Amino acid sequence: MIRFQNLALRRGAKLLVSDATVQIAPGEHVGLVGDNGSGKSSLVSLLLGELLPDAGDVFIPAHWRVAHVAQHAPHSERGATEFVIDGDRELRLLEADLEKAEAAHDGHAAGELHAKLADHDAYTARSRAESLLLGLGFKPAQLDNPVSSFSGGWKMRLALAQTLMSPSDLMLLDEPTNHLDLDAIVWLEEWLARYPGTLVIISHDRDFLDSAIGVTLHLDEGKLKRYGGNYSTFEKERAIQLAVQQSAFVKQQAHIAHLESFIARFKAKASKARQAQSRVKALERMTLVAPAHASSPVQFEFADAGQSPNPMIHMDHVACGYPAGGSDASPRPGTGKPTVILGNVSLTLIPGQRIGVLGANGQGKTTLVRTLAGELAPLGGDLTLGRNLAIGYFAQHEIERLRPDDTPIGHITRLARDINSRAKEGELRAFLGRFDFSGDMAVSKIAPFSGGEKARLALAMIVFRRPNLLLLDEPTNHLDLEMRESLTMALAQFDGTLILVSHDRHLLRSTADEFILVADGKVEPFNGDLDDYRQWLEQRTRAAARQAAKAQPQAQTVKAADAPAQPAATKVTASKAETAKAHDGKPAGGHRQKQDGGGQRKPIEREIAKLEQEIERLTAEKGRLETLLGDPDLYLPPRQAELAAALARSGDIATRLEAAEADWMARQEMLAGLAQL
Repeated sequence: MIRFQNLALRRGAKLLVSDATVQIAPGEHVGLVGDNGSGKSSLVSLLLGELLPDAGDVFIPAHWRVAHVAQHAPHSERGATEFVIDGDRELRLLEADLEKAEAAHDGHAAGELHAKLADHDAYTARSRAESLLLGLGFKPAQLDNPVSSFSGGWKMRLALAQTLMSPSDLMLLDEPTNHLDLDAIVWLEEWLARYPGTLVIISHDRDFLDSAIGVTLHLDEGKLKRYGGNYSTFEKERAIQLAVQQSAFVKQQAHIAHLESFIARFKAKASKARQAQSRVKALERMTLVAPAHASSPVQFEFADAGQSPNPMIHMDHVACGYPAGGSDASPRPGTGKPTVILGNVSLTLIPGQRIGVLGANGQGKTTLVRTLAGELAPLGGDLTLGRNLAIGYFAQHEIERLRPDDTPIGHITRLARDINSRAKEGELRAFLGRFDFSGDMAVSKIAPFSGGEKARLALAMIVFRRPNLLLLDEPTNHLDLEMRESLTMALAQFDGTLILVSHDRHLLRSTADEFILVADGKVEPFNGDLDDYRQWLEQRTRAAARQAAKAQPQAQTVKAADAPAQPAATKVTASKAETAKAHDGKPAGGHRQKQDGGGQRKPIEREIAKLEQEIERLTAEKGRLETLLGDPDLYLPPRQAELAAALARSGDIATRLEAAEADWMARQEMLAGLAQL
């Protein structure tokens, strides 16, 4: 068991943790959450023994093996698979001892070491390492490539694989999804679900946290508090606590004002002096309730997109890629002739579309977005831009485009000049203030700014452009949970057209109405939601595993036991199973529909009518609950039970409404399939 006892921790003059007492039981999967700079990474360093507490104690069982990911990208000439196996240090020590015993012709020692290696499952080590690499997105042909041949992001995947390979009782993961695409994140969730040890994760991906943890530790203003449940459960409990605290604060402030008024009025009167003095003492003895403090993220707000061209962009059989000669700073430079990444792309963007882009890293998502943004010229085909098109483009490495020796006001002033804005300096400063760049921060060089602060400035500059087409390539990489939620809300209200590449499923689910899939050199519509994409990934992963096993049968590349488990959270209802579509868009069970399609219409239409009535009823109930939750009196102490019941009912209604709408869509698809007979 891990136990923090009256813990206090400082970094410099800042008190990160004060008088914290928390326990973590063996086998618990814990999410460590809190604002950027609150001290989460310092707590991880404390568990690693890299820091010592300023007060109190930290207890970790002495025999526990601890695994964590190195903070820096590794550099090695070892092959990728051998590098991952190096994570099992005990295995490597046994192998070294065996080599010495065999060199000394010590048969007895060699026999004992062979037995220990068998007990250690050494003879499946290579297949387990390869399984980790395949799950994290490496291709079979890359398994023996030297570590030094990979880019920084892929090196960090190798470091993560090495950590997962290490036998451990406690695993510490600090932002493990930062360098992963959605495919690898889904795989990692399934792997962590089977991890038997104690797990502590820092992550800004709420869907990942919801899947991976069962306990939440919240670090806020020096206080470390334990919540049972995943991140969504923590949010609900935290909201109720803040409401109760705010109510108590308001009530106490009113009481203090009353006491101070009495003291001011009667302290000079002899007849009331004693009562006034008693109220002064009451004020001195009073334990003040702090105002409820929820993190106050920047409130992103995109301006009205205004009139947009229709179509906004039209691509007709476009080839996307990089020019000859490698002049473009791309990961796949040309070698004398253009490098085509995506071929025959036909895509038309119209006003109001909200498209999420799905696909693994390296398949061409960024190439597609850069072509739409005009950073890459088409290598073939026709690309037409509409008149009055205003593009707001956030590149995957957008913060690297900022000038480190310039200030926020310098950046926004230069942008205003470039787009012929007439905004005055005062207006520009007020605009930056909305993004928490005010006072000295507005005129400070951005070189020492954190990644989150730089990303916030880059997003502010996009908002200032007043775009009607947003092209966002991984905009949340440096944002914490609160800032991500603020961006999600802003994008949900944006009335222009949105193209979004992100591994943040909450952001995709909340802002995208449709999806396109970039895979195997093609761009195609994806007929389904993120759960359907997860199933598609599983099928693709199993196919890749079978292919790798056939390619290297002697190495037993992928064992069934090491393959990613079926996600328990992914369920398909009977209605969805009947209407599920393969990636080519053809209805499943089409042969049966051709035989009795006519007789199926009326039952389906009756089900649709019932669902429409249910959706109408649930929508009305949702509206009533929203009105109730908007009543300030509901958050006062006498009505706390009513508040809790309303919040629970609101969550239940939202879940049922989403399910009813999904079933309605499924039956509409069934009707559409019958109509084509």
